[in-house]
Amino acid sequence: MTSARPAYDPELSILLDAMPQMPPLNSDTLAQIRPFASAPLEPLLAGRAVERREITVPAPDGTPIPLSILRPATADPAIAAPCVYWIHGGGMVMGDRYSQIDIPLAWLDLFGAVVISVDYRLAPEAGGATLVEDCYHGLVWAVEHCAELGIDPDRVVVSGASAGGGLAAGVTLMARDRATPAIAAQVLIGPMLDHRNSTTSSRQYSGGPGVWTREMNDFGWRSVLGPRTGDQVSPYVSPALAADLSGLPTTYIDAGSAEVFRDEDVDYATRIWAAGGRAELHIWAGGFHGFDALYPQAPISAAARRTRNDWLARVLSEVR
Repeated sequence: MTSARPAYDPELSILLDAMPQMPPLNSDTLAQIRPFASAPLEPLLAGRAVERREITVPAPDGTPIPLSILRPATADPAIAAPCVYWIHGGGMVMGDRYSQIDIPLAWLDLFGAVVISVDYRLAPEAGGATLVEDCYHGLVWAVEHCAELGIDPDRVVVSGASAGGGLAAGVTLMARDRATPAIAAQVLIGPMLDHRNSTTSSRQYSGGPGVWTREMNDFGWRSVLGPRTGDQVSPYVSPALAADLSGLPTTYIDAGSAEVFRDEDVDYATRIWAAGGRAELHIWAGGFHGFDALYPQAPISAAARRTRNDWLARVLSEVR
């Protein structure tokens, strides 16, 4: 651990100090920690006029991939809605399709978006490209059923937080390289992009307590990759390895200054710009990993969410 590192935002620091500490994430504690990464959907839907549909679609190997489809109950069926395809976080080892779903539900409220959230298989039970392929095939199904779902195929947004942000980046690379489906934008929230785990920010947040430390990150990546190293690691799994970031849809990336993923996220945005692409990057001073998901009412979190919402509003208006 380096001796100097950005401090947490003062208000976030108070909230974090009051949060019960989890045991270190490793193979011995994973089963104990997993239940805390999931949250019930019903309280979030209370008071919202939302139609909910739960389905499964088959992966290429026949494994069912669960999808939750949420759309405004008051939507005009004659008007195709934007779609947010949501990929949850959890270090690729925990969480489910309801994790952090309050973020895209805000877009359902604001933009009348249909939210589709995918339950991909988790590591270490599944590994390699299985997770990102599950996410990709769920997206393909959604776009193939746009008419049935009332979705505008020109306004499909792929988004995710943390591990879900990394998987969203991988899915978007896959869609580009396979020439389907069309994606209007990607929103990557504190994305987990680089299995090498060797940046300055990664070293800064090594050791000690924290929401997501370098050691936790290493465990997540080892769970997914197993013995794979070097050329055996797919850029769809670790998107920072992608040699070419041209031809991607407009991209939004945000992260905190006080988190492991800061530098790999900055680098990803920089490389999109270098390839002539369009990306917006926000690094929130003093934000730790997942700050706006954990404490959405904190002033810095409210600012981060408002800025993200404003960006998405502009992007969706451009493709009407």
